[in-house]
Amino acid sequence: MKSSYKRSVAVLLAAVMAVVTAGSVSKPVHAETTLERLQKAKAEKEKTEDAKENTQDRKESLEITKNSLLGQLSSLNDDLAQVSTNLEGIEADIVAKEEEITQTEAELAEAIRIQDEQYANMKLRIKAMYERGGSVSYINFLFTSKSFADFLNKSDYIDRINQYDQKMLRQFEESRKNVEETKARLEEELVSLNSLKEDAEKEKSRVTGLVNQTSANVASYSNQIADAEATIDALESMINEQEQDIAALQKQYEEELAKSRLAAKSKWRDISEVTFEEGDRKLMANIIYCEAGAEPYSGQVAVGAVVINRVLSSCYPNTVVGVVYQNKQFSPVASGRLALALANDSATASCYQAADEAMRGVTNVGQCVYFRTPIPGLEGIRIGGHIFY
Repeated sequence: MKSSYKRSVAVLLAAVMAVVTAGSVSKPVHAETTLERLQKAKAEKEKTEDAKENTQDRKESLEITKNSLLGQLSSLNDDLAQVSTNLEGIEADIVAKEEEITQTEAELAEAIRIQDEQYANMKLRIKAMYERGGSVSYINFLFTSKSFADFLNKSDYIDRINQYDQKMLRQFEESRKNVEETKARLEEELVSLNSLKEDAEKEKSRVTGLVNQTSANVASYSNQIADAEATIDALESMINEQEQDIAALQKQYEEELAKSRLAAKSKWRDISEVTFEEGDRKLMANIIYCEAGAEPYSGQVAVGAVVINRVLSSCYPNTVVGVVYQNKQFSPVASGRLALALANDSATASCYQAADEAMRGVTNVGQCVYFRTPIPGLEGIRIGGHIFY
C-alpha cells in the first residue's frame, strides 16, 4: 500500500513539475546568468503556488461533495433500517398468518369430522327406530302408550329428538361453513402479505444498492482527497525548496552585482601581462562556439572579450581556464556541451578568429564581464541576440 501511495505521489509530482517547468527550456547559446536563473526560479515558484492553490480548491470541492454524499448515505441508511423493520414485521405477520391457517385447517377438519359423525349417528338412530322394530323402535315406543295423552307426550318426545338432531346438524354445518370462510379469508390475507413482502424485499434491494453505491462514491472521494492532500504536501515541500533556491540565487545575484560594480573600479591588467597556456586558444574558440556559434561574428568577438575581461580583472581568476571553469558561470560547462565540443573541436573558423582577436586584447564591449539575452530594465551593449553589461 505504501509503495503504491509513493508511486502515486511521484506520478503527481512528475505531472506538476511538467506543468511548472513547461516553457522554461532555453536555447544553450549563452551562459545563463544568475539574474536569469533567479527570475526563472521565481516564475517556477509562482507556477508551483498556482498548482498548490488549484489543488487546494479541488480538495475543498471534493470535501463538499463528500460531505453531501455522507448526508445522503445517512438518509439512505435510515431508509434501509425502516425498510428492514417493515420487512421483518411483514415476515412475522406471515408466520403468524400461516399458523392461523394451520390452526383453522385443524378446526375445519375437526368440524367436518364432528358433522359427519353427527350425521352418521342420526341416520343410525333413525334407522334403528324406524326400521329395526322391537322394543327400541319409535312405533313400539308409541304403542306402549297407556293413554292418548301418554301417546301425545311420547310423540312430542320423538319430535323433540328429531328437532334436536336437525338443530345439531345445522349447527355443525354452520360451524363448518364459518371455518371454511375463515380459512379462505386467511389465505387471501396470506397472499396479500406475501405480495407486501415481495415489494418490501425489492425496496430493500434497491436501497441497499444505493447505500453500496454511495459508500463506494464516498470512498472514492476520500481517496481523491487523500491524493490531493499528498500533492499539496509535496507542493509545499517544493515551494520551500524553491524559496531556498531563490534566496541563494538572490544572494548570489547581489554578490555578482557587487562584483560587477567592483570590476569596473578594480585593478585591471594589460593584455600584455597575460601569459596564455597551451590549449587556451582551443578552449576560447569552443566556449565562443557553445555560447555564440549562431551569433554574428561581432557577437562571437564580444563573448571572447567577456572571457578576456574577466582574466584581466582582479575580481576573477587570472587564467582562461580559471575563468571558463569557474563554478556556475558558463552553462555549457555544467551541461557537458563544452566538453563534447572540445572532444570534437567543433569550433568554426570564425570562432577561432574571434578567439584570436580577444586574446590580442580586442574588445567591442569595453570592460563588460557579463552577457545574456535581453530583458526589460537591463541596460548594456546590444550585439546580436545578447546584451553585454
